[in-house]
Amino acid sequence: MNTQETQGQQVSSIRPEDWSWSFWPAVPLYPYGRRRTLRQEVVKDTIWTFDQIQGILYTVVPIRMTVVKLDAGGLLVYAPVAPTRECIRLVKELVTQHGDVMYIILPTSSGLEHKVFVGPFARCFPNAQVFVAPHQWSFPVNLPLSWLGFPWRRTQVLPEDSAHSPFAPEFDYALLDINLGRGSFGEVALFHKRSRTLLVIDSVLSVPEDPPAIIQLDPYPLLFHARDSALDVVEDNPANRRKGWQRISLFAIYFRPSALEMVKLKQMFRDALKAPNRSRKAYFGLFPFRWKDNWQQSFDALRGGGRLFVAPILQTLILNQAPRQVINWANKVASWDFQRIISCHFDSPVNASGYQFRQAFSFLENKPPVSEYLFGTKTQPLPKEDFEFIKEIEEKLLKQGIATPAKEKI
Repeated sequence: MNTQETQGQQVSSIRPEDWSWSFWPAVPLYPYGRRRTLRQEVVKDTIWTFDQIQGILYTVVPIRMTVVKLDAGGLLVYAPVAPTRECIRLVKELVTQHGDVMYIILPTSSGLEHKVFVGPFARCFPNAQVFVAPHQWSFPVNLPLSWLGFPWRRTQVLPEDSAHSPFAPEFDYALLDINLGRGSFGEVALFHKRSRTLLVIDSVLSVPEDPPAIIQLDPYPLLFHARDSALDVVEDNPANRRKGWQRISLFAIYFRPSALEMVKLKQMFRDALKAPNRSRKAYFGLFPFRWKDNWQQSFDALRGGGRLFVAPILQTLILNQAPRQVINWANKVASWDFQRIISCHFDSPVNASGYQFRQAFSFLENKPPVSEYLFGTKTQPLPKEDFEFIKEIEEKLLKQGIATPAKEKI
C-alpha cells in the first residue's frame, strides 16, 4: 500500500475548506462539519480505500469507502463516504486514470451513517448507476429514497441473483436481509474475483493494535482517552496514542466494557473544577471514565491477535434473530476464494480466508467455536463479562416490545 506517499500528497495540496461537510446535522457525529479523507492503494492499480472518521465523545473509528477499477473500464464505488471537496478530488484523480464512476453500491438497508452519503456522492458522478440493498427504510418516518436525495432515475435495488447485475462478470455478491419487524438489517458482501478481495460493511471486523492512519491525522481523541482522569496531562507520543486507541476500541465495540467504570457525578464535577483543560473542546474538564488495571488484558482478548469477529451488538440484538439465514449467507460468502477482506470499519485490509470468515459466526451454533492460531496467537471467544451492558440493553428493549427474543441456536 502506498500510504505515506498518498498521505504526503494530500497534506501538501489541500485547504481546510476542502474538508467541509455541510450536511452533518443529518447524522450529527464527530467530527461534524470537517472530515478529512485518506486514500490508500490496497491492490496496485485496482483497489483503493478512502477513510474518514466518525464517533461520539471522541470515541472515533474509521468509516471506509472502497473503489475498484473495472476490467471493462471505469470504477465501482462500495459504501460512499462524505463527498467533501477533498474526497471527490481524490476520486476524480482515479477517474482521470481509469475512467468514470460507473456503479455506486449502498450495501446496507439499516446503516444511516452510510446511507446519508449516497445521494450527495451520486450527484457528483451523474453517469453512475446506483444500486441499493433491498428493503431500504428510514426512521422515524419511512421515506422514499428520492426524498432522501437518491437520484430516482438512476437508483435501483440490487437483483437477488448476482448473475443479473451489470457487473456480474467481475463480481459476485451475497445479500443478507433480516426482517426485524420495525425495519430490516441488510448487508451486501461483494467479492471481486480477479483480486480475490471481499468487501463487507458491518458483518465482521478486526481491531488493529495501533490507531489507523486516518485517526492519527488529528490525535486529540486518542490523547483524550489515554488519560486516566480529568487531572491528567498526556504527552503526544506513540505509546499514548496506542493506549488511547485501544481504549476507544473497547468503548466503541462494547459501549461499556467490564474494564470501564463510570465516575460518580459528584466526583466528576469536583475533578472538572481542578482539570488543567476546561475548554469546550475538552468538555469543560468533564471526564466520566475510570479504567480498571486489567483494561489492557480486555483489549488483548478483544483483538485476539487480529482475528475476525462479529460485533457484540450484532451478535446480541440482530443476527441471532435469524441464525439459519445468517449461517446460510456466511456459508455462501465463505465458499468464495478470497484472500483479503476490506471492512467499512476498524482494520483494513485483513488477510483472511473463507474459513476464518465462517468461524466468526460460530456464536450462532450450539457447538463451541474452534480455537485457532492466528498471527501466532490462539483465538478465543469474546469474554462474556464484556457483553453485560449490551445484555442489559437487550433486556430493556425486550420489556418495551422493541426487540424480540433471540431464535434458538442452530
